[in-house]
Amino acid sequence: MSLFRKKTLASLLAQAEDGEKGLKRTLNAGNLIALGIGAIIGAGLFVRTAAAAGQHAGPAVTISFIVAAIGCAFAGLCYAEFASMIPIAGSAYTYAYATMGELIAWIIGWALILEYALGAATVSISWSEYLNILVGKTIPYEWCHSPFESLQDANGVMHHGIMNIPALFILLLLSVLLIKGTQESARVNMIIVIIKVAIVLVFIAIGWGFINSANHTPFFIPEDAKPAILPDGSEYSYSNFFRHGWGGVLTGAGIVFFAFIGFDAVSTTAQEAKNPKKDMPVGILGSLLICTILYILFSYVLTGVAPYTDFVKSGKEASVAYAIQTYMTNYGWLAKLVSFAILLGFSSVILVMLMGQSRVFYTMSTDGLLPKIFSDLHPKFRTPYKSNIVLFVFVGLFAAFVPVNVAGDLTSIGTLFAFVLVCLGIMIMRKTEPTIKRPFKTPLVPLVPILGMVVCTAMIIGLPNETLASALVWMIIGLVIYFGYSKKHSKVGAAVGEILPSASDFEKK
Repeated sequence: MSLFRKKTLASLLAQAEDGEKGLKRTLNAGNLIALGIGAIIGAGLFVRTAAAAGQHAGPAVTISFIVAAIGCAFAGLCYAEFASMIPIAGSAYTYAYATMGELIAWIIGWALILEYALGAATVSISWSEYLNILVGKTIPYEWCHSPFESLQDANGVMHHGIMNIPALFILLLLSVLLIKGTQESARVNMIIVIIKVAIVLVFIAIGWGFINSANHTPFFIPEDAKPAILPDGSEYSYSNFFRHGWGGVLTGAGIVFFAFIGFDAVSTTAQEAKNPKKDMPVGILGSLLICTILYILFSYVLTGVAPYTDFVKSGKEASVAYAIQTYMTNYGWLAKLVSFAILLGFSSVILVMLMGQSRVFYTMSTDGLLPKIFSDLHPKFRTPYKSNIVLFVFVGLFAAFVPVNVAGDLTSIGTLFAFVLVCLGIMIMRKTEPTIKRPFKTPLVPLVPILGMVVCTAMIIGLPNETLASALVWMIIGLVIYFGYSKKHSKVGAAVGEILPSASDFEKK
């Protein structure tokens, strides 16, 4: 059926060899690990940890991170095989095109917009909040929050958001950097990553001495837990199954899963890696391992320093700074330092997310599923500059007018869906192309891919119903675009009927 026509592995390998006309290969293994860490350690750690702990998991958010990491490990092993075997831009979209056909590829490519574009929007909102802290809350609430957010100040005055201007500013700055070049962006990211990891380690080391064991007791939120107080003064009940106990841990895992999307972003740069067959698995799995260890330690310290109920009313995007200022006496300087480092760290996350999204758009455009504007390269920098401009406008609208929790949850579901299909794709590729050379092989197939699919699907189910409904609407919009434009302009569709070489034929050349 034409809806499931596939892009041959041979054509993908040929595209990977075309280094003259395509993207520039400038990234080594160190750059790739730094890109992964740059994307992983950000809003997911500094913002989503507090949200998951305060609203669902309590101190057991540490276990939520372990559950999310297990799902990521299974998916990461599958990504590593694909990225080493098909070293071109596009990530899960490209892998789905080769294994499950065009319609599934389009669906996953559309879902990746939730992952990367909304991921960038989510982190830019957090960037805005931390900037306001550094400048002493001098930016009016109205101009650094969305119209759907409000806050009652100490004097009883209610403030309503209008537009998040700082979020737009950082998106513009980083979009310009990405247009300038991939290597330049990677250098800036490397510097930021070093600072960011150092600050995480400092918080863990100093915060460990301020852990109050009472905050970890009980470790799981009990069903009869006393309601927390929301910013508007209303109560937040924990009686719902997904707000206490193991149900809360599972939902918390789905929320903090946002924190792990960085290793996926590494796979989008495969066409810009110098030695992708060797370096892509190192970049994907190395960054995932390093960040998982830091996440578990960080979440344990944060929920030990401050009671989880505090994160429902206070802190929000600035939860780490709040915990330090409130409970870590004489360490106000650390709160400022953390806020500054986090501001830099968020910048690297946004940078990698925007890079990943533009590379997915680039590949979809070269396949004809999106207009040519998304694959036009700058004549000097050889970057998809028009795509970066369009992305700035699209992401900027979300950053300026959508609350951080909505964008973050949609990002998680897009990521989880991509992971499920990548795991499925590995099993299909093992059947359809058993002899193709695999520089890195996912172990214990089909057990690992199946476990990855099960864990990620469970986390999708645990997400809020409104998030699932919003994702469904997003997918319907995507299908309308596919049948209205993409299916008619598909280059693979135009080539149907031609005799194409197999991957094995390509390897013999």
